[in-house]
Amino acid sequence: MEKAIVAQRLANQLASTENAVDAAIKETSLLLNGMLDARQELNLSAVFGDEAARKVADAIAALAAARQSVVEAHNEMAELKLRAGIRTKLNVTDKPPNLSVDDAVNMRRVG
Repeated sequence: MEKAIVAQRLANQLASTENAVDAAIKETSLLLNGMLDARQELNLSAVFGDEAARKVADAIAALAAARQSVVEAHNEMAELKLRAGIRTKLNVTDKPPNLSVDDAVNMRRVG
């Protein structure tokens, strides 16, 4: 099979994995937010549900570590692509633009 086709398949799977990890972080963060809002809405002590909230926060930290590992794997795979002699630009569907700090919009203070 042609190298570029195999690399394209991996690039699509990598993008899917990155999106899945990000979605898991977002969902888990919403869960924690909902737990804290519910406690306040029911006027319960901060101690109430503390252990559960800590476990959800631990899950968010673990997901953040997983995200970092996936990003590091992404960078390693980009290097491997070049070492394998694949020079074509891979086209990943639904990939957001990769913005650097230099690309950020400059904003001015108002008021």
